[in-house]
This record gives sequence, structure tokens and C-alpha cells, in this order.
Amino acid sequence: MTKMLMKGNEAIAEAAIRSGCKLFFGYPITPSTEIPEYMSKKLKEVGGTFLQAESEVAAINMVYGASATGVRVMTASSSPGYSLKQEGLSYLAAVELPAVIVDIMRAGPGLGGLGPTQADYFQITKGGGHGDYHPIVLAPATVQEMVDLTMEAFDLADEYRTPVVIAADGILGQMMEPVEFPKGSSKDLPHKDWAATGAKGREKVNVSNYCLTNEIGERNCLHLQKKHEYIKPRVQRWKSYKTEDAEFIIVAFGTSGRISETAVDLARKEGIKLGLIRPITLWPFPEKAFEGILDQVKGFMSVELSTGQMIEDVRLVVNGKVPVKFFGKQGGMTPAPEEIVTSFKAQFGLE
Repeated sequence: MTKMLMKGNEAIAEAAIRSGCKLFFGYPITPSTEIPEYMSKKLKEVGGTFLQAESEVAAINMVYGASATGVRVMTASSSPGYSLKQEGLSYLAAVELPAVIVDIMRAGPGLGGLGPTQADYFQITKGGGHGDYHPIVLAPATVQEMVDLTMEAFDLADEYRTPVVIAADGILGQMMEPVEFPKGSSKDLPHKDWAATGAKGREKVNVSNYCLTNEIGERNCLHLQKKHEYIKPRVQRWKSYKTEDAEFIIVAFGTSGRISETAVDLARKEGIKLGLIRPITLWPFPEKAFEGILDQVKGFMSVELSTGQMIEDVRLVVNGKVPVKFFGKQGGMTPAPEEIVTSFKAQFGLE
């Protein structure tokens, strides 16, 4: 396979096309705009359609309609725009429609700024919209992972009939790195007998979720919960770095994970046995990554481009067995590896 130099946003778009995505609905917003820009040029070359919607609300509802017909469809946005999609996401989850939604995160709250952040963690992993549901959430840390996880996102969406979110910050969206695409990556798509493609001599298919009785509403919610419990042990993804003999462990995803890997190396040079767990699935959170190491570890530190959101999931897994500390940057700021090490040593009394 030949490598090519690509920007993260463009790598996501190309990977989507090679995965059989035929429709894209979106609205431009920095720092995700290269995704719709790329799709507007390339989709028509493979017989697909790009449409710039009048708003993020319109875009996610167009995704709903398109997905109901069984085609592979994607939308992309950045934090304020992703917030606007939440009602549509809730509807997609409720009727179990597969779709891929990209969030290239920027600083907030409110309008915020254009700098990178990971402060969308809550709204991405805890549902965001109303009701009890979870999308699968994939968090790349390299441009190559943006390719690989985009392709996996479409497969997971179809396999589990669920929205899948690709969560990356503005640095990854704008970063350029060499990537390669597997040959023959566009494959036959699975048959979808639930899709609303017209009667064609068979029983009519309806895609709807309106519950006129409480009993039906409860049944539907319990069905989704059962599906979530089925997904949890099967979809967990993570990368471990130098955790085999680690006495302390950093937990960080995306860009924070990249920076923290260097922090681990710096701490090791000082004789501190530090390791790293980098979650790739933010939901389901990779609880399996912590199995077998809680007895050897003296403490964890969550490193995030936020004021502390993923730390709640780390604390749930650790369950009070050892201390869980936090280091974060916000507002578009990113830490140097040395800052992480300094904070780690101070919080654990290793200065």
C-alpha cells in the first residue's frame, strides 16, 4: 500500500467514501470544514450526493431520512454544531438507525473559540440528547487512526444499528500525517431488511418511534438498554503503553494521549514507573484495560483538554481502590509533556 500525506479531516472524508458512504449532509464550521469541502468534490465521482444543509438541525434530520432507506450516510460538525444535532441523534438511536457523526471539537462553552478541546466528552458519551441511549464513540489519536476508525465506524453502525460518533479535537482535524488505505476497502454492504425502500411486493416497513402508551415506551427503552449491555464487552478498544510494570498510570485519549506518551517516557527517565492507557472507545469506556493492573498501581491521573470529564469514568472503574488525580488544559490550550510530569509528581508527592 502506498502512503499519502493527508490532513486529518480529509482522511476521514476519503475513508468514508471508501467505506461506501454515498450521502453527506452538513454545514460548514471550523475546524471541521474540510470534511464537507472534500465530500462536495469527491462524492459525485463515486455516484454519491453532497448537500449543504441550511443548518445543523436540518443536516442531522436529513441523515435520519437517508439512513432509514439503508444507505451509508455521514455528517460532520464541530462542538456548537454538534450540540445542535442532539435531538436528531436521540431519534437515530431510538429507531436504531446506523449513521456516522464526526465531531472535530473546539473550545467552549458557548461560542467559545477555534482552539482544540476535549470538553464535548459529556455530551458525546452520556447521550447528549434526551432519553436513555448511547452512541458508540471512537477517539482517534493519529491521522491513520482517523482512517481506520472511520472505516470501522460504518461497520459498527451497521452491525449494531446505532449511531457511531468519531470524536477528535481541532489539532487532529488540521494535522497532516502519512496515511495508507487498504486496497478494496469499499465492499458489499450488509442486507438491511428493516430499511424503508418501498413495499416491492413485501410487507410495508415503518421507521418510527412514537410511543402512545407508557408500557410501549418502557419496552423500547429496555430494548435499547439490553442492546447497550450487549455492545459494551464487544466493542471496547484501547492502547496500553508501558503498563506492564507501571506503578502509576495516566489515562488520556486523542491528542492528550499523544502528549502523555511522551510524558511517560520523560518520567521513566527519572526512574518513575509511569504507564499510559489511551481509550479508543470513549463509549463503551474500556473497562477491560484496567483488569489485572489495579492491584499493582498506586494511582491514576486523567489528562484531558477540559476541566475534567473523562475522570468520572476513570473513577468509576477504579472504584476507590487507589487515588485518581487530574491534569487538564482548557480554552484551546494544550499541555507540554513536561507540564504533565510536573503536575503528576506534585499530586502524588514524588517531587
